[in-house]
Amino acid sequence: MRAPLVNFRRFQVAAPWPLVWTVTGLFLLVRLVVGVVRLGVAAVRNWRSVLVVAVVLFAVDVYRSYGWWPHLLAAVVVAGGSGVWWWRGRESFHRLVVLRLIGLWRRSWVYRRQWHEVMSLCGLVKKYDGGKKLPVLLSVRCTHATDELVVRMPRGQNPEVYHKAARDLAHSFGSRHCRVRSGRPVAPPRSGHLAWLLRLVDGIRFRDRPRRLRLVFIRRDPLRQIVKPWPVPSRPDFTALPVGMREDLAVYALRLLATHVLIGGATRMGKGSVIWSLLRALASGIRSGLVRVWAIDPKGGMELAIGAALFSRYVDDDWTRMADMLDDAVARMRARQQVLRGKVRVHTPTTDEPLIVVVIDEIAALLAFLPDSDLRNRITQALGLLLTQGAGLGVLVVAATQDPRKEVVSVRDFFPTRIALGLTERSHVDLLLGEGARDRGALADQIPLSAPGVAYVLLDGQPEPARVRFSFIPDDVIREMAATFPAPPETQSHPEPTPAPARPVPAARNGNGTGVGGRTYRPKQDAPLLPPSLLNALDLNGTRNGGDSR
Repeated sequence: MRAPLVNFRRFQVAAPWPLVWTVTGLFLLVRLVVGVVRLGVAAVRNWRSVLVVAVVLFAVDVYRSYGWWPHLLAAVVVAGGSGVWWWRGRESFHRLVVLRLIGLWRRSWVYRRQWHEVMSLCGLVKKYDGGKKLPVLLSVRCTHATDELVVRMPRGQNPEVYHKAARDLAHSFGSRHCRVRSGRPVAPPRSGHLAWLLRLVDGIRFRDRPRRLRLVFIRRDPLRQIVKPWPVPSRPDFTALPVGMREDLAVYALRLLATHVLIGGATRMGKGSVIWSLLRALASGIRSGLVRVWAIDPKGGMELAIGAALFSRYVDDDWTRMADMLDDAVARMRARQQVLRGKVRVHTPTTDEPLIVVVIDEIAALLAFLPDSDLRNRITQALGLLLTQGAGLGVLVVAATQDPRKEVVSVRDFFPTRIALGLTERSHVDLLLGEGARDRGALADQIPLSAPGVAYVLLDGQPEPARVRFSFIPDDVIREMAATFPAPPETQSHPEPTPAPARPVPAARNGNGTGVGGRTYRPKQDAPLLPPSLLNALDLNGTRNGGDSR
C-alpha cells in the first residue's frame, strides 16, 4: 500500500522528487533565458558602450602582443582618412562624425552625469512602492545649434508637466531655451529602389509612442542673426513656401494652400518681413499669372506701395475702393463655387483660375477704426464670407494686426494659420495662437525689440509652437523684385467703384447758399481715414519694409 501524499496526522508531505526536480529545472531554464534576453536587450540599447569596451580590449591585446606601433599606424590611417573625408565631403563628415562625437560627449558629461539631480530638483521624479521612478534618457542627438533628447516618461506623467518645467530644465543644463515636443515624429520621405524597405523600417522607428517625448535644448541661438532673403523658387509650392529659418537651422516653409494667415505683432516687430517674405516666395507665380495678389494698405501706402508692381490690384487711399475690392473677391469666390461644386473640394491654381491672395497690412483699421459704420459693416461681412468659404476656393486672406483682441479683430477666429511676432502683453499670446500656447513655450511677449522678425508658429503635427525668424527684405530688394516679377494686367473685369449717394440738402436754405440765421452752408466733408490719436498708434513712422529697423 502506497503512502499518502499528505500525512495530516503528522503534517508531513511525501515529496515526489521527479516532479520537484523537473519544476526546478524548468524554472532555472526560464530564468536563464530571461537573463540572456535581458543581457541582449541591454547590449543593443548600449551598443556604443559595448563597442567601446570591445575596442579597448582589442587594443590592449594588440599592445601586449605587438607593442605600440600598430596603434600609431592605425592613428595615422584614421587621421588621414578623416582629413580626406573632411576635404571632399565636409557636410557629411560633420553630420556623421563630428556631431555624433559631440552627442556622445554631451550625453555622458552634460546630461547623464547630472540627470538624477536635475530631474529631482525640477520635480519630475515619481515615488512608488518605496522607490523612485525617473524619466529615462534614451538618446541624445546634436545639431549645430540644438541638443535633442529622447525621454521616456514614467507612468503617471504627461507632457504638460514638462512644459511647466521647461525653463527650469533649460537653465539646469546650461541653456537658455528648452522646447518640449510631444507629437509623433514624422518619417522622412523615401525614394529609390529600396524605398519600400525603408518605409517598413520607418513604420517601426517612427511609430506612435505616447510615453516618449523630445526635449530640445538650444545650445546656441541662430536666430540672433538677420536671415537673408531666400532665392525665389522657379515655381511656388503652395504647401511649402520658404519664408524663414527655424531655431534648429531648418528652413521654415509656410503652407498657404487652403488656409488664411493672421500675422500679429507690435509696432516695429517685423510684420512687413512676414508679408514681403511671403510675396518673395510667390514672386515667380505672380509673374506667370498663377497667383494674383490684391493688396490693401490702410496706412496710405507706407508699407506696400514700394512693391505695387507685384499686385494685380492695389488700394491705399479710398475706403470705398477697399470695400469694392473685397466685394469683388467675394464675387470671384461665388463664381468658382458654381464651377467647382460637386467636382473638387480644394481649388487647384491655374493661369486661367489663379490663386487670389488678398493682403491687408492693418486689418484693425478696416474692422475697428473705420469712421463710416456702413462701410465698416460692409467690409466685415465681406471678410467673414472670404474667411469662412474662400480657403478651399483659392481666395485667401493674409492680414496683419497689432492688436489681436476680439473687439478689434472680430474675425480673428476664422484664421487657421497664425503667426505671433513680438507682442506687448502676455494675454495676447493665447489670443493669437490659442489657449495655453504660452504655457507650451510661445513666449512672444518676451521677444526683444532688437529681434524683429522673430515669431512663434505652429508646425504641422506638433501641438507645441516653434520659434522662427523671417527673412529681412530690404527696400532695394523689394524694388528689384517688383521690377523682375511684375504682375500681368488683370484679365477679368471688376466692377468700378460706385460713387457714394449724395446726401440730402437741408430744406431751410436761402438762394445764396446760406442757411437760416445767416450761417453759410457747406457740404459735410468725409471723415478722416483715422483719428490723429489712432494714426500715432499705427507704425507710420517705421521704415518702408515692415517698420523693422535692423
